[in-house]
Amino acid sequence: MRLRSQYDGEILRLAVPALGALAAEPLYVLVDTAIVGHLGRPQLAALGVAATVLTGLFGIFNFLQYGTTAQVGRASGAGEGRIANRLGAQALWLSLAFGIAVAAVVAALAPQIADVMGVEAQTAEYAVTYMRIAALGLPFAFLTLGGQGYLRGVADLRTPLVIVIAANVVNLVLELLFVYGFGWGIEGSAWGTVIAQAGMGAAFIVVIVRAARGDTRLNRKLMRRLLVIGRYLFVRTAALLAAFTLAGAVIARFGDASLAAHQIAFQLWIFLAFVLDAIAIAGQVLVGRGLGAGDTGRAWAASVRMIWLSVYAGVVFGAVMLALEDVLPYVFTSDELVIERTQAIWVLFALMQPLNGAVFALDGILIGASDGRFLMWSMVAAFAVCSLGSLAALAFDWGIVGVWASLVLLICVRLGLMLWRFSGRRWLVAGWA
Repeated sequence: MRLRSQYDGEILRLAVPALGALAAEPLYVLVDTAIVGHLGRPQLAALGVAATVLTGLFGIFNFLQYGTTAQVGRASGAGEGRIANRLGAQALWLSLAFGIAVAAVVAALAPQIADVMGVEAQTAEYAVTYMRIAALGLPFAFLTLGGQGYLRGVADLRTPLVIVIAANVVNLVLELLFVYGFGWGIEGSAWGTVIAQAGMGAAFIVVIVRAARGDTRLNRKLMRRLLVIGRYLFVRTAALLAAFTLAGAVIARFGDASLAAHQIAFQLWIFLAFVLDAIAIAGQVLVGRGLGAGDTGRAWAASVRMIWLSVYAGVVFGAVMLALEDVLPYVFTSDELVIERTQAIWVLFALMQPLNGAVFALDGILIGASDGRFLMWSMVAAFAVCSLGSLAALAFDWGIVGVWASLVLLICVRLGLMLWRFSGRRWLVAGWA
């Protein structure tokens, strides 16, 4: 890879603010993990279950964000600024509707969800409490999906960064106050997050309504366009999150210590995934705008550069994680059994990072190209392979190490399939219509 490229400036201009916003998003759960982890093992294990479910549900609907970025980017690249702004308004309506529906389901079925995830007694009670409170914040959290998708599509990544950082600061202050100041325990952690999410959602509404200049009417044609690409990304994301949800459910059968260790590793994985995804966000924007303008050569060359940059970032993250193996787990817990289980999977977790870099970059590029159908079927294939590995780990008692090995396999299958698609160049389809 060349040390410099003509695309580096534009990639960095998009990726750096995206990096800040993406890294800040999972800090909600990382803050919860660090604060709740010192309340006790049952509370941390309960948070592990609740966070896996809520993060999974939230992630399944990220098509509201990614699909919006791709479509708004194409419209902007083609010079259709008015359509781009109206797409942002449609994304808000869709986000609010899905957020309310998901919140109602979580609140009503929280006990059944905890049972399916395999937790019992006090751990299950804590998990249900956390999920029911956190459900109140889901409609506001969903609004940030549509809001960020629109702003990324018009290449404004600074505004989402400011909003998300402000919300994280509020979340940290409120959680410390509620959990330790008021003594509310795990309930305080959930309430702090809900209030912060409410403020964040309101901020995105204000920004997009202003951009649309009051034209927020429902538009059937534009909404259908978002839903068409969204349905493929929905299945793609559902398959990815199903792999991690199944992994969490299997690990729960190995005891609270393994489940708590999985919570630590999973949240760190999510955090690093969001950081690596910064270049993928640049890919969504550059590819969408480039193809919308009809410049397939630029879209291809910029994509190659982004893949290499993301791989090298993954190498750096993997090396840092290996160096911190004996230090970082203690930030989240002082339970020696949990520490031992965390360190048992640490090498697998660290070595995934370079693979993740390539996978996330390719994912962003193909999303920007609106190649949703391929992303859907390739992810379904990867999920099938991974689920067999997780179930084998349960059947043969391979423990948490066996489950995380199956997650590595998930990434490898995705990488192979997307590299094949990328090299074939069939995704380079130009134009807005």
